[in-house]
Amino acid sequence: MAPSAASRSFAPGRVSKKLGSRGSAPGTSLHFEDERVIGAVGPALVLKLGGSLAESGRLTGIIEIVARSRAPVVVVPGGGPFADCVRAAQAGLHITDRTAHRVALLAMHQMGVVIASRHPRFRPCETLADLAAALVGGAVPVWMPYALQADDDTLPNDWTTTSDALAARLAERMGGPQAGVGVALVKSCAVAPGVSLDSLASTGIADPVFAKVVVRADLAWAVYGAGDERRLAGRVASEAAA
Repeated sequence: MAPSAASRSFAPGRVSKKLGSRGSAPGTSLHFEDERVIGAVGPALVLKLGGSLAESGRLTGIIEIVARSRAPVVVVPGGGPFADCVRAAQAGLHITDRTAHRVALLAMHQMGVVIASRHPRFRPCETLADLAAALVGGAVPVWMPYALQADDDTLPNDWTTTSDALAARLAERMGGPQAGVGVALVKSCAVAPGVSLDSLASTGIADPVFAKVVVRADLAWAVYGAGDERRLAGRVASEAAA
């Protein structure tokens, strides 16, 4: 992989010692129906599209790249301007951080509806079963996170958890490295070659929870910044994304 941004290469089928028998993080478990879904999905790339991509003018081009993908890709939308509205309203409405987190999940829904409307191959999905059905049918699922994340206490329910960490959490739920599922972030900013996982938070590229989820689930990860469209296109052009 060309090192325009730091990453750990995806390795299909690599078993992580940090994961449970079906890829769950320590202290968590998967329901039986989730076990079947994970087996059906197989290798996939969970790809977070930052909400600020629209402001930078890059969203349309990224959507076109993803829509042409041969690899199984699940899109996780950022909150974009909708999340900004939640931040602005929190103090005036006396909303707790936990409640603001839940409303911000709905902001991701709104951005997801926008992204899903941009190409006929995109399909809004809420559950793991929805994601699996979309992937099997050749669609590109756009994850609407509220159903799975509103009551998920494995992540902080506050502003330290953004769509970055939620994308990693979804990859973890989908089976992580044992299922060949990795996570990648598409950012509007430039990302220096060789940036480390730890420095993503300190430089403001990703939220501080993202690295923690990546480490606990032993996820393969990548970050694509401004100018990395060719690298991203190369990644999703392969029939095996992870």
